[in-house]
Amino acid sequence: MLAQILALVVFVTMFAFIVWDRFPKHYVTLSSGALTSILVFGFAMRDAEAFRNTIAIQNIFTKSFWYAAGEHAEQTSGINWATIIFLWGMMIMVEGMASAGFFDWLCLKIAKLANFEPVKIFVAFMILASVLAMFIDSITVILFLAAVTIRLARTLKFNPIPVIMAEIFCANLGGSATMCGDPPNIIIGTSLGYSFADFVMNTGTIGAVSLVVIIIYFYFTMRNRLQDPGDRVDPGSIDVDVRINNMKEFMTSTIIFGIAVLLLVTHSFTGLTVAFIGVVVAAITLIAAGKKAATLLKKVDYTTLLFFIGLFVVVGGLEETGVLVVIADFIAKVSGGNAYIMIAIILWVSAFASAFIDNIPFSATMIPVINALAQSTGVDLATMAWTLAIGTDIGGSMTPIGASANVVGISTAGKEGYPISWAVYCKELVPGTLIVLAISMLNIYARYL
Repeated sequence: MLAQILALVVFVTMFAFIVWDRFPKHYVTLSSGALTSILVFGFAMRDAEAFRNTIAIQNIFTKSFWYAAGEHAEQTSGINWATIIFLWGMMIMVEGMASAGFFDWLCLKIAKLANFEPVKIFVAFMILASVLAMFIDSITVILFLAAVTIRLARTLKFNPIPVIMAEIFCANLGGSATMCGDPPNIIIGTSLGYSFADFVMNTGTIGAVSLVVIIIYFYFTMRNRLQDPGDRVDPGSIDVDVRINNMKEFMTSTIIFGIAVLLLVTHSFTGLTVAFIGVVVAAITLIAAGKKAATLLKKVDYTTLLFFIGLFVVVGGLEETGVLVVIADFIAKVSGGNAYIMIAIILWVSAFASAFIDNIPFSATMIPVINALAQSTGVDLATMAWTLAIGTDIGGSMTPIGASANVVGISTAGKEGYPISWAVYCKELVPGTLIVLAISMLNIYARYL
C-alpha cells in the first residue's frame, strides 16, 4: 500500500508541474523518475527486479528488439527504448530535410500550384499538414507550415490566423493516422506490438473520413474571414522564389525520406523493428550529410528524449505497484463490462484529458490500463488501442495547450504579429474536435463492436 501511495503521489506531482509549466519538462520527469526509483522501488518495495524491469536496458541487447519477424513483441512496462531510438533517428532525418530546404520548397510549390489564391491555399495546406504529419512529427510540420503561411499572407494580403488554426488541427488529425505520426501512437505501437500497416488500416481509415468532413467544415466556417475582396492580389504580379539552392542535398534528403517511409510501411513484413529503422535512417542521413553531420546531431531535441525517459520510469512505478490495475478495475466496474460504455469512457476521457495535459504522459499511463482491461473484461485490446490513439491525438486539438504543435503554431503566429487568443482558438476548433470525436466513436462502434 505504501508503495502505491508513493508512486501515485510522485505521478500526480509530476503532472502538476508539467501543467504548471514553470520548469523544463525534462527536468520534471527526470526528477520524478529519480524519486520513483528511490522512494518506490528502493524504500517502499525494496525490489531490485522491479527497478530493472522499469529501466529495461536489457531489452536493447535482445534480437527481438531489432528484428522481430514472426514475433509479437510487447513491452508495456518501463522505459520504451524503441520509441526513444526511433524518435532520435527521425529527428535527425527531419533536420537533414530542413537543412536541404525541403519543407520551404514543398510549401511554396503547392502555393504556386494553387495559383496563389488564399482559399485554395487554405484547403491545400490543410491537406498538406495532414499528409506530412502522417510521417513527420507534427511540431516540425507546423513550424514550417506556419512560417510559410505567414510569408504568403503578407505577400497575398490575407489573414493567416484561420489557416494556421486549420493547419494545427489537420496536423494532429494526420498524426493519428499512422504509427509514426504522433508520439502517443509510437508509444502504443511499440508497447503493444502493432505495425505501421495496423495503424493505417484502423486509425488511418477513421482519420481519412474525419479529414474530409473537417475540411468541408472549416471551408464553410472560415473561408469568409481569409481576405477582404478589396485586398485581392493579382497572382501574375507575385514574385515568390520556389527554387532549390542545392539540388544534391535536396534529392538526397528526399530519397532518405522515401527510404524511411518504405521501411515503415513494410516493417510488419520484413520484421525490422522501428528501433532498427530509426538507426538506419539516422545513419544514412549522417553519412550523406558529411561535414554537416555534427551540426545535425547537435540540432536533435534531446530534451524531448530525456522527457520520455523520465516519464516511462514514473509510469513504470505505477504499473509495478499495481496502481494501474486498480484504475482498470474501476473503469470496468463503472462500465459494467459493457464494451460500448468502456470505449466511450476511453475515447472521451482521453480527449478531454489531452485537451489540458500533455497527451504523451497520458497515453503512456493508459497503455497498461487498457491492457489490464482487455484481460479482465475480454474486450479486444486492439479496439481499445485505436480508441486511445484517436482520443489522445484528436483531443489535443481542443485547446492551445493540448498538443505541442498547437503551442508552436500559436507561438509562431504571435511572434509575427498575429496573436491567437484562447477565445478565438477554442471558438474555431472545439466544435471541430467534437465533430471528429463523434465521427470516430461511431466508426469504432460500427466497425469493431
